[in-house]
Amino acid sequence: MAHSDTPGFITRFAPSPTGLLHKGHAYSALLAFRAAEAAGGRFLLRIEDIDTTRCRPEFTQAIMEDLGWLGITWPEPVRVQSTHFTNYARALETLKGLGVLYPCFCTRKDIQVEIARSPSAPHGPDGPLYPGTCRQLDKSEQQTRMAAGDAHAWRLNLNAALQITGSDLSWRDESEGLIPATPEELGDVVLARKDTPTSYHLSVVVDDALQGITHVVRGKDLWHATHVHVVLQALLGLPKPHYHHHDLLLDENGQRFAKRNKALTIRAIRESGVSASQLITTLGLG
Repeated sequence: MAHSDTPGFITRFAPSPTGLLHKGHAYSALLAFRAAEAAGGRFLLRIEDIDTTRCRPEFTQAIMEDLGWLGITWPEPVRVQSTHFTNYARALETLKGLGVLYPCFCTRKDIQVEIARSPSAPHGPDGPLYPGTCRQLDKSEQQTRMAAGDAHAWRLNLNAALQITGSDLSWRDESEGLIPATPEELGDVVLARKDTPTSYHLSVVVDDALQGITHVVRGKDLWHATHVHVVLQALLGLPKPHYHHHDLLLDENGQRFAKRNKALTIRAIRESGVSASQLITTLGLG
């Protein structure tokens, strides 16, 4: 990564403690850590545990042990998202005030039925997009259903958002240059749910701004998310970091590494007697 004339360089590694780290995580963390070192900047660890049903403290502990074994260090205290829900609630209220959110009462099954009914429904990188069913509800029906306690999520009304921000949004990517944002790829994403008062999209842009992150180093699996993140940054008046979306490591079958593959976890590799320097060499970072 190029770092010349960068006034300050702060990056982060932000895993979710839903399982043990694998080789792909090690690669991403080392890339970010070394980028910060090369720039004379700072590397932060952040624990993204907004999913309180799946995230577990023992995995947070394991993450720290694995990163330490790899020779990665970070300043304390570590930002743990589940202790900062008020930050995300404030951002959500700002977006509500802008009129760019709407309550969505659809269950997953409702959405599947609606999509099946309209085979021409637009598709994104992860499949069919939300068809906008609840976007059509009038204010009085929304308020009646919320007052009745109907379960709902808060979705971004992308069209309303782009009327405020304009559609000429972009970000700078380390390897690809200036990228025009096309948030239509993801449509009206969920920004909060009843059981989780924020989403990955909302919490990550809030945290990156609060922590002064100047460079986001992450895998290409999150490339599409960036299209939405720049919209949220524009709406909330947050600074836009530089991005570096690195290639994903693949296993011998050409599949992405996954937490469910226990044999490839950093812990299993450590316990097999492989040294950190040996692993780093096999990652192509030796």
